[in-house]
Amino acid sequence: AGMLIHPSRAKNTGTLANLVAGYYQKTGQHLAFHPMTRLDRDTFGVVLIAKNSHIHALLQQTDLQKTYQARIFGCLPEGEGIIDAPIDRRPLPSLLRYISPTGKPSKTRYRVLERFEGHSLVELEPLTGRTHQLRLHCAYLGSPILGDPQYGTEESQEYSLQFGYTHQRLCAKKIHLTHPLTGKMLTIESHLSP
Repeated sequence: AGMLIHPSRAKNTGTLANLVAGYYQKTGQHLAFHPMTRLDRDTFGVVLIAKNSHIHALLQQTDLQKTYQARIFGCLPEGEGIIDAPIDRRPLPSLLRYISPTGKPSKTRYRVLERFEGHSLVELEPLTGRTHQLRLHCAYLGSPILGDPQYGTEESQEYSLQFGYTHQRLCAKKIHLTHPLTGKMLTIESHLSP
């Protein structure tokens, strides 16, 4: 959490791209940075990176299944469902999004893993890939992700502070894919927990 994937105008050091490039330079190899998945700055967990443009192109033709876990404000009923809420971009210069009937189609599968007093642990699977989709869809349910400064409510932010959550409790938990060269099914999983 807190690490950008790519350098930007505002920050060109301390990014995942810098870290990976530095690692390969130490081993005497050169690697162009080809991320297959990206995370918001305050999301943590698994990121898939292709070592070269050929593998990157092959991976773009495969179906990547991503599973996240999040701690959300409130107690959703046990069970699972699909959140179907179109997402649109707020007017520039804002980078934020919002739920809008005129937005792009956006679907997320969710499953309640555990309920606690005041919050729930859920599994989230994006069926589409919109910016801030999981964060928006949880907020749309009335249960924003704990620690989310943009889409959280006053109540959820106060609750988050009680637990010392300084960043959103959203973890890219698992990526399931077919290896582009061997055809073998792979599952890459984070040991981190939201």
